[in-house]
Amino acid sequence: MSKVPDVAKRLLLGRALRSGQAHEQLLPKRIALPVFASDALSSVAYAPQEILITLGIAGLAGYAFTPWVGAAVILILLVVVASYRQNVRAYQSGGGDFEVATTNLGGNWGLVVASALLVDYVLTVAVSISSAVENLGSFSHLIHEHKVGFAILIVAVLTMLNLRGLKESGIAFAIPTYLFMFAVFTMMIWGFARLAAGAELRAETAGLEVQGTATGVAGAAGVFLLLRAFASGCAALTGVEAISNGVPAFKKPKGQNAAKTLAMLGLVAVTMFGGVTALAYLTHAKAADPMHGSRLIDPATGQDVSKSQNTVITQVAETVFSNFTPMYAFLTVMTALILILAANTAYNGFPVLASVLAQNRYLPRQLHTRGDRLAFSNGILMLAGAAILLIYVFQADVTKLIQLYILGVFVSFTVSQTGMVRHWNRLLRTENDPAKRRQMRTSRLINTIGLIITGTVLVIVLVTKFTHGAWIVCIAMPVLFLLMRGIRTHYDRVAVELEPDEEEYALPARNHAIVLVSKIHKPTLRAVAYARATRPSILEAVTVAVDSQEAARLQDEWDALDLPVPLKVLDSPYREITRPVLDYVRNVRRKSPRDVVTVYIPEYVVGRWWEHVLHNQSALRLKGRLLFQPGVMVTSVPWQLASSARRKARVERLASGPVRRGDPPEQTKLAERD
Repeated sequence: MSKVPDVAKRLLLGRALRSGQAHEQLLPKRIALPVFASDALSSVAYAPQEILITLGIAGLAGYAFTPWVGAAVILILLVVVASYRQNVRAYQSGGGDFEVATTNLGGNWGLVVASALLVDYVLTVAVSISSAVENLGSFSHLIHEHKVGFAILIVAVLTMLNLRGLKESGIAFAIPTYLFMFAVFTMMIWGFARLAAGAELRAETAGLEVQGTATGVAGAAGVFLLLRAFASGCAALTGVEAISNGVPAFKKPKGQNAAKTLAMLGLVAVTMFGGVTALAYLTHAKAADPMHGSRLIDPATGQDVSKSQNTVITQVAETVFSNFTPMYAFLTVMTALILILAANTAYNGFPVLASVLAQNRYLPRQLHTRGDRLAFSNGILMLAGAAILLIYVFQADVTKLIQLYILGVFVSFTVSQTGMVRHWNRLLRTENDPAKRRQMRTSRLINTIGLIITGTVLVIVLVTKFTHGAWIVCIAMPVLFLLMRGIRTHYDRVAVELEPDEEEYALPARNHAIVLVSKIHKPTLRAVAYARATRPSILEAVTVAVDSQEAARLQDEWDALDLPVPLKVLDSPYREITRPVLDYVRNVRRKSPRDVVTVYIPEYVVGRWWEHVLHNQSALRLKGRLLFQPGVMVTSVPWQLASSARRKARVERLASGPVRRGDPPEQTKLAERD
């Protein structure tokens, strides 16, 4: 039975990879594009819909502003892509916005960016998976009824794929992403061609009426509504920053390849978002959400049909491919699939960022290490757990989750662009080459424009979304910031505490060794022999007299062995074991503070989980208490029971330590033999 977990792990995750194979996991541009772009591209499935839902609050008149809101989102996307091309060339360690902010603005601003990105990555998974389940719900009533369970299942599968390693998961995700791009571009070409040929394309919701809580888009309320629609549409920008955090995953030259991939991402994302938004407008597609002040009314019956509506991209696809149904089905399936894969952007960004933060002592150090497949396994599991929690709490409702979205990413955009402006200012002060100065000024201008625009959008997003759920993010980010500051403070305090001083180099006056004895058997005799081999200044055996008759019998047996080690019997009137030993050790330390006390504890090594319940309980309690005693060393002396042999064989087969460290084959064989 002990083999089962390891066999299952290898079947699910694959064989372990050596550290020296890390270069094999680097991505070429053709694989990096779908790996890092799936989040930005998937926004085509929900960003236009969120614009229509918000504009629908003003009724049908609000839809007239759809092209203008869409154009504004495209402009922002182009500016952000151009700005981040400067980032990935200048900073290639994988810290992304965190590194830019920390280097140029200070550690606190770096943590602001980090907390914003960590929150946004979790939301990326939750929103993308929930949106995917919503699209799949159009095909299956079962999925629609149990969308939370299906969403959690998808997160689990995605987590497993990412635990298999970056390159393997990238190859698995590349084909569906390219197929989605093909499907959307085909829909755009097909739709615009039919419109140009004079076909009348009307979405299934074209004949429905839109009722909103607002009376129109005039005045200050109308401007606020347009800004809110713009903020919702800015969901299309999420994922752009992922490439800056994933530069180490690219093949060399890393910065140049990342910049080219970012340019391709911008071109494809702008074209797809613009095309789908335009087709939705031209086919008169509508979307509404009663929870946000808009609803769809069937004029024939007067009934509210908001809950039975399909997603906007599904409506557009059904309308465009009305004369070619297989392509409609293909695009719908690919849309659901890309929304699932969109979460993969976060799976590549979150663990790398968490690793950088752990390396800087802002997160637990376990997040910095790689797993068997050279992936940051702990970061992947942490992301999955947080996303599942959000999906469960918000019941996989995209409209609720989307309100928490975007804010974090625009915080990182704005702070990062501020840091880049400072970066170019610092370099310009020392650079004398006219050509390089000219190039730096151009880069600084791009980042300055990015700063102004993203800062403006951040204010808009904060104001328009705060009361609709963004306040949760406004609380989560400071909490995460304080948590990371607390972790760094702890690590710094421990580092100072562990700094060696002169006293640590001085040898102790004597070593007072104590062997704990419960009965005379092989483990006890091995512990005594080992303690004698260390040649301590003082060596004695100690037992606790829980039962006076048993203690007397033990003393007689000990004397019969004629060992050159005295046995001291500690009285225990209340039948305790731990307290008398602790009191005795403290007394020894009190008499000779410069002595070191070494306590040898015999322990059984067992091979079955249930045997742990039957053995070593007193030893574990004693060890746990003794570890808190200053000047006391605790040494476990193992005795392998017969059942441990099967466990030993299993460990020798795995030899996971040498493999993970990347030891050469001869060292691995030696470790297995030992």
